[in-house]
Amino acid sequence: MRAKEAMTPEVKLTSPEQTIQEAARTMAEIDAGILPVSQGDRLVGMISDRDIAVRAVARGLPPSTPVGEVMSREVLYCFEDEDIEEIAENMSEMQVRRLPVLNRDKRLVGIISLADIATKEGPESAGEAVCGISEPGGQHSQSASKAA
Repeated sequence: MRAKEAMTPEVKLTSPEQTIQEAARTMAEIDAGILPVSQGDRLVGMISDRDIAVRAVARGLPPSTPVGEVMSREVLYCFEDEDIEEIAENMSEMQVRRLPVLNRDKRLVGIISLADIATKEGPESAGEAVCGISEPGGQHSQSASKAA
């Protein structure tokens, strides 16, 4: 099965200039834990509820803080024509639970989560990914020693 068959095609975006309060409000409205951050027609980052909690609230930053100050700048992604078992393996290695899905022109067409993979492919692929994601550390760790 390919990513385009399992992904969520409707994706809300935020911009680096929007506030973390606006981003959090959007996440609450759509019941999501992450938003892609775009500038023009390009992805420039991702902001998660955890980014807001650890990189903003824990440091005492106000709700008016721009998304661009606390977002993750590295955009990890997959392509819509990739196999979801491969995507689950990559999620495990990269220790992420969600990925933006791009077409081959590198335009955002959706977002895929472990829940999407578990629902469409079954629990085995998603379960193996969760095991890898749950390992301590990793390049996307937000421990106090790595938070900027």
